[in-house]
Amino acid sequence: MEWTMTANAPGQVCLMQGNEAIVRGAVEAGINFAASYPGSPSSQVLAMLGKIAGERNFYAEWSTNEVCAMEACVGASLANARALCIVKQNGLLCVADALHCGAQHGVKGGLVVVTSDDPSAHSSTNEFDSRYQAMSASVPMLEPTSMQETKDMIPYAFELSERTKQIVIVRLTTRVCHGRGNVTLGPLPEKPHPLQTVGEWDRLVCVSYKHADMLRKMDVLRQEFENCPFNHYTGPERPRELIAAGGTGRLYAQEAIHRLGVEDRVGLLSLATVWPLPEQYILNHLQGVEKVLTLEEVDPVLEHNLEAIAGRNQLRVTFSGRSDGALPKIGELDPDNVLAAVSALTGVPMPEKRPTSETELPERELTFCAGCPHRATFYLLKKVLRQEKHPGAVVGDIGCYIMSGQSAGHFAYQACNCMGSGVNLAEALGQLTNYGLDQKVVTVCGDSTFFHTIMPGLVNATYHNANMLLMVLDNSATAMTGFQPHPGTGLTAMGAQVKPMNIQKIVEAIGCDVEVADPFDVENTEKVLRRLLHKPGMNVLIMRQPCATLMSKQTRKKPRVYVDQSKCRGEGCGCDKYCSRVWGCPGNTWDFRNNKAYIDPVTCVGCGVCAKLCPNGAIKVEGGEDA
Repeated sequence: MEWTMTANAPGQVCLMQGNEAIVRGAVEAGINFAASYPGSPSSQVLAMLGKIAGERNFYAEWSTNEVCAMEACVGASLANARALCIVKQNGLLCVADALHCGAQHGVKGGLVVVTSDDPSAHSSTNEFDSRYQAMSASVPMLEPTSMQETKDMIPYAFELSERTKQIVIVRLTTRVCHGRGNVTLGPLPEKPHPLQTVGEWDRLVCVSYKHADMLRKMDVLRQEFENCPFNHYTGPERPRELIAAGGTGRLYAQEAIHRLGVEDRVGLLSLATVWPLPEQYILNHLQGVEKVLTLEEVDPVLEHNLEAIAGRNQLRVTFSGRSDGALPKIGELDPDNVLAAVSALTGVPMPEKRPTSETELPERELTFCAGCPHRATFYLLKKVLRQEKHPGAVVGDIGCYIMSGQSAGHFAYQACNCMGSGVNLAEALGQLTNYGLDQKVVTVCGDSTFFHTIMPGLVNATYHNANMLLMVLDNSATAMTGFQPHPGTGLTAMGAQVKPMNIQKIVEAIGCDVEVADPFDVENTEKVLRRLLHKPGMNVLIMRQPCATLMSKQTRKKPRVYVDQSKCRGEGCGCDKYCSRVWGCPGNTWDFRNNKAYIDPVTCVGCGVCAKLCPNGAIKVEGGEDA
């Protein structure tokens, strides 16, 4: 796929994922600078850019957080660079301050922000709709539907940004990021976009009197979008029923119209220009229409804006969509719910569905990977806190360990807000222990999250000497999003080896007492944890053990972990199948034929923690020397 990203083969048709199409579009645009913090569903974009940056002579970095990425792109723009910032919907919220200020002072070189929204929250804590950010900041937003549009829209967005001197956002959703389709390649530039010396009178300064200029740019963009090539209409010339669709809604609508056989009566208006909307273009297609169904993800943003346009122009049109229940108010669009909505719009009955099994499928919780050090960490934390006078208060954060709020982590924590917030929530509880709150206060974060947004909160908690314990779960990777490097790994997005930053030394420099423990060393780590919980003030414990999945990629002879079934008590064990029922590692299962515990040799990674927990010593560990 790297060859496809850099092949100068205009006209060649390639099968591409949406994230790959973004990369190809950026290369065809001749970008100079790219920055991101990993976040699904768009994590692959910067990873691919980093691999080809040297070959195409541009710079790419995994920034410490999204704010660093966005502000670096603004700086690159000052030198006339074409800069690409990649975030997910949560990351776009993080950069709100920089985005709103950047929208007011404008850009010099093209600055494009790709945001990947996650309807149904497949890999997120929420399904925030990023269109509100474009509307709030008064910046244009585009939304592609197909992989071809995704690729073509990136160079267009850079050109639009430079013509209007404004930031441009391109919004994708999960199904576009991870879907695949044919893409016809365009030509590659001979060299990246030309840089320019920062002039004495170049100005990217956010001051209040530039607000009027920002609004004038929106008027220019609104007129530009009246003739945008990415907006489409198909159907009869004067339909009574119209479907207005954004993003993947267009594809679902096409399928529903075809399945119901209503091509001759229903129009399909596809709008890629999310904001500002091309009002006259829309009005031309609303004339004579009686009913409009709006297909969009997630919130009824387009629906409400279309209603406003119709109302201002005194059109008598009935609108339906997310607001009135024609479509679910949350979650993704899919072929079934769109088909039902189009059926209701037209009165054409839905085709019969084949009967499916009436057996209700059991709910399946998310869980940690086999051998994940987080499972041992939360086992120890829960065990120690349960022996306290009052149950401790545990505050989570964003990372793989968010699953510790479920059975995977023994339901360990009571609160989790946004990324980097855990230390601040815990700081407040820690202060309240001086005012009558009789509880131990613990918060957790990962090593990548530590660099992302924990440090300011740690400074605050240390400065105010909160009674609390911060546990940094250092598994040597941004594991949740695909093992992207961070400042503690000693590797950059472009593959350069650099000096890794030492979390322990950073914490010490801030002024905290800090210790390091291994979650797999159950006995000693339990003692350290118990001691630190009773130590007043701000304390930090680094739980250091590499991610099991990361370690499995290394060439080494893993230990053999197995059950000596002659020693396993089976159903008669006082632990009531603790190894498989409570511990919950995917490698710990049950041999129903012999009614004994069993270790799945394929799934097990050889961490051996379960052997330390078995009350009868039935679980054995052998070997494990490095190859």
